[in-house]
Amino acid sequence: MAKFKEFLKKEIVFSIACLLALASMALCPPSLDYIGYLDLTTLELLFCLMCAVAGLRHAGVMDSLAKTLVARAKSAKLLALALTALCFFSAMLITNDVALITFVPLTIAVFGSSDKRRLIVTVVMETVAANLGSMATPIGNPQNLFLYSHYALSAGEFFAMVLPFAALCLVLTAAVSAIFKYGTVEKSEDGEKTAVNVRDTAVYAAMFFVCVLTVLKVLSSHICFVIVLLAVLIYNRRILLRVDYFLLLTFVCFFVFVGNISSVAAVQRVVSNLLDGRELIVGALASQVISNVPAAVMLAPFTEKCRGLLLGVNIGGLGTPVASLASLIAYKQYCACQDPDRGAFFKIFLLVNFALLIILLAAACLFFV
Repeated sequence: MAKFKEFLKKEIVFSIACLLALASMALCPPSLDYIGYLDLTTLELLFCLMCAVAGLRHAGVMDSLAKTLVARAKSAKLLALALTALCFFSAMLITNDVALITFVPLTIAVFGSSDKRRLIVTVVMETVAANLGSMATPIGNPQNLFLYSHYALSAGEFFAMVLPFAALCLVLTAAVSAIFKYGTVEKSEDGEKTAVNVRDTAVYAAMFFVCVLTVLKVLSSHICFVIVLLAVLIYNRRILLRVDYFLLLTFVCFFVFVGNISSVAAVQRVVSNLLDGRELIVGALASQVISNVPAAVMLAPFTEKCRGLLLGVNIGGLGTPVASLASLIAYKQYCACQDPDRGAFFKIFLLVNFALLIILLAAACLFFV
């Protein structure tokens, strides 16, 4: 029983998605129609990206880049700003989750627990940066990947929607980061460089390139899936153990839930009327409660206005800790440091997140939607 409770706590979003899927089966009993609910393009490409990124981490690429940056930073403030910028830009390619998994532990190692406020501020700003930076590409986060596939967008259409707003997010993130005082820091890294396996890097970079070709619609997701799966099976099967299968299953459960409730005409009318012209606000608010990935999956079938929903669920990653799974990852990593101050973390996290959420929602309403 204790293990079950621990599992529910660890995989809360999957657990909720599973319960919703099971409950929705009262409306539509299980059948072969369920297969049609699944967005195979999203599932296949997400699996391939997780394999490629896990491989690049295994090859030492991300750790090497981060430690090189730390070694060259001249002050604590510049180091914090550089780590925040690294989270912003790396999230565009390796996803917001992986960016934080990679760089938050390094931040904790560098800043230590001698100045709790400085560490908290840096981790919070890294979290904000990863969540906002990831909106700039179709592969930056799961909700973008899903919406990109669901609305059959071209790369040009997607970038036209998000890049101007992502530029504003970068400016605001840098401005807020620069406001804080970081003091001085003694680098606690041991000075040893992380070894990068060149052969591994080449193999996993090739996998990542195949994923990019799929996003650009040069290859189909089926071909991408076969290529990456065969490459992993042949080259290093252990990479399969690093894939977040519960994230994939969460998508499956929400696809089933949305497919079932969408079959009810009354539900279609209510949700469509609620969303009509309010995609930005509804997407952002829904994300505060159920997080932005489920919000995107649940709302997309009820509207054709992609831009408002796309910006809404990405901005909606700010706010509450559950608004983005990446935020929970950063919080759990912070709690693993020596003597964490959880109260102070939440105070700074909520202050920064809700301030930026309000500013960005206002800007999006006025200039981008």
